[in-house]
Amino acid sequence: MGTATSEPTVMLASKTLAHIHLEGQIDEVFASTEGALRGRIVEAIRLMAASTGGPVTATVVDGDVRWPLTVHPDGTFVEATAAGQDADAPAPAPAPAPAPASALRSDLTRREGVPRGAAQRVAPTVEDLLNSRADRVKPRATEGWQGAVRRMTGGAIAPRPGRAEQSRLDRERAVQRRLDGPRTIVILNPKGGAHKTTSTLLLAATFGTQRGGATLAWDNNETRGTLGWRAQNAPHHRTAVDLLEHLDSFAEPSQASLAALDTYVRTQVDARFDVLASDEDAAASSTIDAAGFDRLHGVLSRYYRLLIVDTGNNMRASNWVAAVAAADQLVIVSTVREDTAASAAWLLDGLREKGFDAKIDDAVTILAAPSAKPDRKLAERLERHFAQVTGDVVHVPFDAALVDGGPIDFDALSVESRDAWLSVAAAIAQRL
Repeated sequence: MGTATSEPTVMLASKTLAHIHLEGQIDEVFASTEGALRGRIVEAIRLMAASTGGPVTATVVDGDVRWPLTVHPDGTFVEATAAGQDADAPAPAPAPAPAPASALRSDLTRREGVPRGAAQRVAPTVEDLLNSRADRVKPRATEGWQGAVRRMTGGAIAPRPGRAEQSRLDRERAVQRRLDGPRTIVILNPKGGAHKTTSTLLLAATFGTQRGGATLAWDNNETRGTLGWRAQNAPHHRTAVDLLEHLDSFAEPSQASLAALDTYVRTQVDARFDVLASDEDAAASSTIDAAGFDRLHGVLSRYYRLLIVDTGNNMRASNWVAAVAAADQLVIVSTVREDTAASAAWLLDGLREKGFDAKIDDAVTILAAPSAKPDRKLAERLERHFAQVTGDVVHVPFDAALVDGGPIDFDALSVESRDAWLSVAAAIAQRL
């Protein structure tokens, strides 16, 4: 066992800065987040414990509150917090079992080399540097009177964005947030004409333009859907059925390529997303079942960061159930009509009976205006209902550019529509 070390004292200066006092020496520890700071404090004390060969107990001081933190050489620790404890009161008894330090220092980078004394400084990482840079960047207005002033003065006077522009920037930032893996968004309502296909395409277009591609709109109808018809024209007519028949060629990632997949999906160049259509052969008898969906989902998840799945009207179809089971996020769609909303409410009741409570509680509901002058009282009543049974409710306006039922021209959408669908995408992205 090494030389005994005096008890260090950890003085918390803020949520991201602390000072470790030991034998007349003060070491500064800082990080970009509160969690990262806690991890670095644990690591600093672990280094002391490793040098002595036994546990080291530090006293953590936050204003008038103090508590003990005991760290072992292997990184496990015991922390007994004392919310509201007087500074002169005795420290509480430690927790009965040590917790793994990895829970608090997941982003911690350990330093190798010769230690600088017992209280070795735990240096910030490149992530801290980049995060601090992001915090210092101030957005400059491009719209409204603020933007006009900036242009008139050549940037010498650069006001911050106004409320409307800042709201848009915040929503764009939410949509652009980094995902640590593929995510599947499933669009649901068992009634035809509920705005599912339109919602699938507009969400894919919003995510695609904001995130720069790697987005797929997938028609998961067990037979024929209309997603492929409403997408922009493509040089081929292959569908999910064709891809499923040739899926073995994509089984080995080293032998497959995105270029090969392009012969099955329909690229929407301007909106930067792809479409996988459902079967369009009126004479065909083939269908895609749950096993087929799962196989497709496994391969497509290797190529796309976001999969937005349009569903059919048959809740009992096995591929419909498989899509709900695979969903990271459910989106319930309804027009502001009694029959469509009742269908959505019935769907939610059925999903709860099947054990999907958690997904329903976090679902996003879209209420789409069916005309230029929707029933305001009905819209308010529907919002009250769905706000109580799902995680969020977002309204989207009527847009004449969507009425004809043909391929959607995203450039023809109104400013109000674009803004509303950005709000929908942001509400979804925050939950992914």
